[in-house]
Amino acid sequence: MRRVLVAGNWKMHKVPSEARVWFAELKRLLPPLQSEVALLPAYPMLPAAKEVFSGSQVAYGAQDVSAHREGAYTGEVSARMLADLGCRYAIVGHSERRRYHGETDALVAEKARRLLEEGLTPILCVGEPLAVREKGEAVPYTLAQLQGSLEGVEPPSPDALVIAYEPVWAIGTGKNATPEDAEAMHRAIRQALAERYGEGFAMRVRILYGGSVNPTNFAQLLSMPNVDGGLVGGASLELESFLALLRLAG
Repeated sequence: MRRVLVAGNWKMHKVPSEARVWFAELKRLLPPLQSEVALLPAYPMLPAAKEVFSGSQVAYGAQDVSAHREGAYTGEVSARMLADLGCRYAIVGHSERRRYHGETDALVAEKARRLLEEGLTPILCVGEPLAVREKGEAVPYTLAQLQGSLEGVEPPSPDALVIAYEPVWAIGTGKNATPEDAEAMHRAIRQALAERYGEGFAMRVRILYGGSVNPTNFAQLLSMPNVDGGLVGGASLELESFLALLRLAG
């Protein structure tokens, strides 16, 4: 049975006082769900997430993590710190980190390994820019990025890893891949995971689509057999649109 995950990536939006109110409203209005919901706000909001969501069906996590276990790394946040706050997830390799901070596949793999050491699940992002898709090279580009970002990453179970396919040209642009495009890429990713970790493992790993996910297109995306949920940006910031996504996920 497919286990749908809807993860809201707030990026650098809201402040802690706003987040606390929003979290409480989500908890109050949340319908009964078979799917899983997670919120990924900025670091300063994680204590409020712990306070509101502990013991609830809402998981939470971070948008990034340090590749270092601990030490003199000013401004960094370790996986151990996130674990102590009760986080279940952390994003690694988001295209904005790769683009604006020069993060390499090797660095992403190191971050994923740190999360696994502390029992957290990495949401590992991969995806191609527009120029690559227009050349017809989206699949080999994305699979090479996936392989590099999984170097030395050995999840103890399929639940310990989530992959998010986010076509870079669809993030925050209002454009999105067609459900068929998303399905084709997700199928290729799953096959690559099968070759690396085995068929049984790959069939159970959740692969999310990210890139202008909204209540209008989410049902069609979820109708694809290899799309296991969404990594949601802008539509996760408004409570009603996020609730609409959760109702569609069921």
